[in-house]
Amino acid sequence: MASKQGILGSDTLSLHGRLHSGSVNRKLLVFILLSIGFLGFQCINFLHIQPQVRISAQASASLARCRSLSATPGPSPSFHKRPQSDRFVAGTKPVLLKNAKVWTGDKNGTEVIEADVLLDKGIIKGIGHVRAKTLAAYQNIEVVDVKGAWVTPGIVDLHSHLGDASSPETNGASGDDNSLKGPIQPWLRSLDGLNTHDDSYRLSIAGGVTTSLVLPGSANAIGGQGFTIKLRPTAERSPSSMLLEPPYTINSSFLELTESFPWRQMKHACGENPSRVYGQTRMDTIWQFREAYNKARELKDQQDQYCERVLKGDRELLESSPYPEDLQWEALVDVLRGRVKVQIHCYETVDLDDIVRLTNEFQFSIAAFHHAHEAYLVPDVLKSAYGHAPGVAMFATNARYKRESYRGSEFAPRILASHGLQVVMKSDHPVLDSRYLLYEAQQAYLYGLPENLALAAVTSTPATIMGLDHRVGYVKEGWDADLVIWDSHPLALGATPKQVFIDGIPQLKDPHHAEKPKAFQELPRVPNFDDEARDAVKYEGLPPLKVQSAKEDIIVFVNVANIFARAASGIEETFFSFDGERGVVVVQNGTVTCSGSSATCMTNSLGDARIVDLKGGAISPGLVTFGAPLGLEEIQGEESTQDGAVFDPFLGKVPSIVGGDKALIRAVDGLQYGGRDTLLAYRSGVTSGIVAPTHYAFYGGLSTSFSTGALHKLSDGAVLQEVNALHVSVRHFGSAPSVSSQIGALRRLLLNPDHRSDAGKWFGYVSEGRLTLAVEADSADVIATLILLKKEVEAKHRSHVKLTIVSGLEAHLLAKELAAANVGVVQIPSRPFPTTWEKRRILPGLPLSEKSTVLELLAHNVTVAIGIQEAWSARNTRFDLAWIAVDGGGQLSKADALALGSTNVEKLLGHKAHDYALNDLVATEGGDLLDFGGKVVAVISPQRGLIDFL
Repeated sequence: MASKQGILGSDTLSLHGRLHSGSVNRKLLVFILLSIGFLGFQCINFLHIQPQVRISAQASASLARCRSLSATPGPSPSFHKRPQSDRFVAGTKPVLLKNAKVWTGDKNGTEVIEADVLLDKGIIKGIGHVRAKTLAAYQNIEVVDVKGAWVTPGIVDLHSHLGDASSPETNGASGDDNSLKGPIQPWLRSLDGLNTHDDSYRLSIAGGVTTSLVLPGSANAIGGQGFTIKLRPTAERSPSSMLLEPPYTINSSFLELTESFPWRQMKHACGENPSRVYGQTRMDTIWQFREAYNKARELKDQQDQYCERVLKGDRELLESSPYPEDLQWEALVDVLRGRVKVQIHCYETVDLDDIVRLTNEFQFSIAAFHHAHEAYLVPDVLKSAYGHAPGVAMFATNARYKRESYRGSEFAPRILASHGLQVVMKSDHPVLDSRYLLYEAQQAYLYGLPENLALAAVTSTPATIMGLDHRVGYVKEGWDADLVIWDSHPLALGATPKQVFIDGIPQLKDPHHAEKPKAFQELPRVPNFDDEARDAVKYEGLPPLKVQSAKEDIIVFVNVANIFARAASGIEETFFSFDGERGVVVVQNGTVTCSGSSATCMTNSLGDARIVDLKGGAISPGLVTFGAPLGLEEIQGEESTQDGAVFDPFLGKVPSIVGGDKALIRAVDGLQYGGRDTLLAYRSGVTSGIVAPTHYAFYGGLSTSFSTGALHKLSDGAVLQEVNALHVSVRHFGSAPSVSSQIGALRRLLLNPDHRSDAGKWFGYVSEGRLTLAVEADSADVIATLILLKKEVEAKHRSHVKLTIVSGLEAHLLAKELAAANVGVVQIPSRPFPTTWEKRRILPGLPLSEKSTVLELLAHNVTVAIGIQEAWSARNTRFDLAWIAVDGGGQLSKADALALGSTNVEKLLGHKAHDYALNDLVATEGGDLLDFGGKVVAVISPQRGLIDFL
């Protein structure tokens, strides 16, 4: 009996024989053959394989475009098997970093390993203990023992205008990042304005930044396409050679059918910016969005319908009609196809909600909302966006500069993260210098963002959001060799790169670094801000800032580690904890009656005194702020909250009602109290401010000093000194007035003052040495001329002119001469940046130079203080001072650092020394004013006779 297999075989052979013998019905045969042919044709179409027929070049291109619609963005599955990076530079030596403490970014940013890291061919070849056999295979390998230093991925900036908004500025404008040709322009590309000579590349690399997403600006609702760059210089020296995984649209709008293709990036903006630029309302802007997306959707539908027919074999359509396309709208169509990472500048709830509804109407996802100062108040709105919840890219403390940012909170990162949303800290360079992007992460950590997410916020999270986490943002085998070796824990204030690698190439030549205490290698201690974070949400971003004055007559501060006090020479440390013994400070009705050891101050006479435990904290003099219009404005972008700018004779006729060009305006008359930036400064240890009238050209006016804690001008101690100094500016304002004209005017006013006029009287006081002259100037050439003018005036009037240079970013070039002329400098900002050409010759500080401008001036015995540029940053004065002390590597004591932000400010700006016992003191818990761990808990005000608890 035959087997089943044999029977089946026999049947098959039998059928084969019958087909050839003609024994099967011919109609059945034809049907079978046609069916096989039809199924084969369908399979060919399904597999996108066309029969070998000749078609025109146009038809071939159209067919290829249709095939490409099914492709998705992202890396190829074999990406991490690559033997070398596409950005590898031939001749680059392999490098082995030994004995590193590596924050890898893996395991949600919690993985830290002690390991060696091998770099070769532009990628990370290995992490861990590298065997001798492996090393033997490398010739000319460079071995670097980092001796336990922290190593992280290179910093990734998700929002930058580096290269497009160039530094120095050109013709008074920031550059090529905005277009004024219309609100909807998805066809524009940031690449086309990328300046390779921007001074910021070198500076930002020195801060550990290796990758930046360069976006168009926010003047347009749809501003165009962004491009990701690596910051290192290339041999080609072109913008194109800096690109990281450029999208296919650089040289063509046509995506070739490949295994994978890179993500594209696009910038949108909503709210005040496009409304202001184009004179329209939010309703107009959202309609323009909808109109543009509807046009893109119509084009997408045409393409889909066309391709459906073509891929089904409609050769007539293929030959007669090209693929439907429009070069201007193809990028927006790609958004609807899910091929674009959409980055949206958006602040307020109304705008966030508008855009979320737009995404659901047109079914596209958002990569991240940027700025988004109110996002922490409406996390559920973000979660309702189409596809997935967007990330949020934000500043740490930069807020309140316009209405849209008025409810911004330093607690926003921690609150958003607690709702499971991705948090990114960004620079918006040059709004903030991206060199200090890590500082944004440090501040976010200070106010409660977990350390793993804080570091991820400038590395792995932005890499993920821009679709490049397969190669940057992590220290993992197969990833790009973009690494930073830090001189301390990355979240320690002042952490500075010892070396930066981009594509395996070291970027810092002979870097400088300061020796830091061992404690800086550990995660910094930070205060508890849980109550403040809850209040931020409870009060919708505007928690009460009013302080509570102590009701008790006697307050005793115990467990005090350090006491700093004012003295004739500046600041002195009058007590420090020794052998575990902590100090005591007794305050009665706002006046310190005893300070020192417990044995000295803790007496029976204290009675029912209130005891305040500072837990190793400190008592320090209140800080002084200067430079921003703090006290003269509440919101920079809202005119009704500002005192406004003074008239200037160089810019036009000064009204006779104020005295014509012989008038001199006093800032004291325009003081405003109770502003949020002012009260936040007070709660951060900045107890007084000096402010000059706002001016845009040469003529300034008379500055005043005021209490930041006062709520109105008539309260006790609200005005500390009505007139401090006389302020002018000598700058390159453009064609007019010239610098020589400004110097000429100043010479006339000082050499021949008309004492019958208001201006003449005050300039006469300067000439006689009775009033300080504060001149805003940066150019070393201008500063040199001012020194000569000072000597000229002194020779004529036989006086000593009190001259202070304000800003002074090139002052280090004349350190010796400034010291000889007894001219001091209030440097603004404390960490210099070459915004304009007259600020270009900065002394950048570590790791690019051994000293910063401040340290160089101090080394030559020049009296130095620091100031701020914008009101929101007054609260960070304590950290600006700490940074200078850290960079000094022990050259600067804490007392000296505190003087830079207190007594030196007053000395250089004409604040007369009063009884030092009447100056405000600040109590900090858990550390001092220069310590991340120190939390300001009280202000002691002898002049007002009270203690404010914060």
